[in-house]
Amino acid sequence: MFSQYFQKMKDLIDLVEQEEQEKIKAAAQKAAQCIQKDGVIHVFGCGHSHMFGEELFYRAGGLAAINPIFIEKLMLHHGAVRSSQLERKNGLAQEFMSEVDIQPNDLFIVNSTSGRNPVPIDVAEIAKNQGAFVIVITSLSYAGAQPSRHKSGKYLYQMADLWIDNHIEMGDALMEHESYPTPFGPGSTIIGMTILNAMMVEAIDIMIENHFDPPIFKSGNIDGSDEHNQKLIEKYKKRIPTLDL
Repeated sequence: MFSQYFQKMKDLIDLVEQEEQEKIKAAAQKAAQCIQKDGVIHVFGCGHSHMFGEELFYRAGGLAAINPIFIEKLMLHHGAVRSSQLERKNGLAQEFMSEVDIQPNDLFIVNSTSGRNPVPIDVAEIAKNQGAFVIVITSLSYAGAQPSRHKSGKYLYQMADLWIDNHIEMGDALMEHESYPTPFGPGSTIIGMTILNAMMVEAIDIMIENHFDPPIFKSGNIDGSDEHNQKLIEKYKKRIPTLDL
């Protein structure tokens, strides 16, 4: 069975590469422009989607200009059921988005596979209204098939300047067994992080081609990296609070 899961993931990655490559390239161009203009890339998600911020943040081989927005009550370790309930609450995003330093050259990435819950939708709308370019990673399979929970009736992709379809089917389960009624084997985290990392790799390549030195962290486990990394921390810590608490 595990080999079938591997094949499903390979097929999904191939599908996204084929169908979404132009949007990923466009997103990478925006990310490169953001950093070249001293902007910051903000990343937000609820529940498991909060991991997308962790994936990009303070990462060896990754960009330093990443601001993950960690709202603990919307993460699983502060109560999984409660976090799901709060994600469905209209207006909750205003409570924490007022504290996020969004500037005109910034990029804002919002991740939600269902794209139907109010908090990610509100986050995207607020970020856009404050001048950030908003990129959304979501599943278009949900739009129209499941009603939005947002008071406007809109879905997350409708709040975006650019949206990328992760091609996850409703339910986020890739596998089935003939003897069991419930599908299993989620794929949204793997494909979402693949999309994000592909975007950042392309953005770094664009910056290099533009003769711009991309702010990339080196591994802290390699001798001589601390000084390099500290310079990046000093550059971005005023914009990214979690870099140097």
